[in-house]
Amino acid sequence: MIYPSIDKLLNIVSSKYELVHIAARRSKEISKKGNLQMPVEEYKSTKNIGRALEEVEAGLLRVKK
Repeated sequence: MIYPSIDKLLNIVSSKYELVHIAARRSKEISKKGNLQMPVEEYKSTKNIGRALEEVEAGLLRVKK
């Protein structure tokens, strides 16, 4: 089972496509720069894409429109 669930994330982000875009960009940023929004111990996922999704759920990422 993937954490966080898609249902919880879609309550925060308006569409699946926007969610994918946000998570992919944040994952690439984590890979390049290595800076995380939360302490490493608080992440459940070890992969950058999972960490990006956890940051979306925690409300740490803002979307500019």
